[in-house]
Amino acid sequence: MAIIRSADIGTYLYCHRACGAKKQGMESANQTELAAGTELHVRHGRQVLASNITRTVGLILLMVALIMLVAYCTARIV
Repeated sequence: MAIIRSADIGTYLYCHRACGAKKQGMESANQTELAAGTELHVRHGRQVLASNITRTVGLILLMVALIMLVAYCTARIV
């Protein structure tokens, strides 16, 4: 049984003929554009990862600041 990936579905929805040609082993004539699109997706993935890491570090620093604030306020009361 053939495995159908989401990229295959996207290709089929975009152009039925392109999907059939790809399954027959024919290569696209616009390899430069395909490589540029792949590079764009790689860069975007890196940016998403960097933003997720930045958000996580920010949340950790916020929690540390809140813990320090509670400790400071508690120490002043006692």
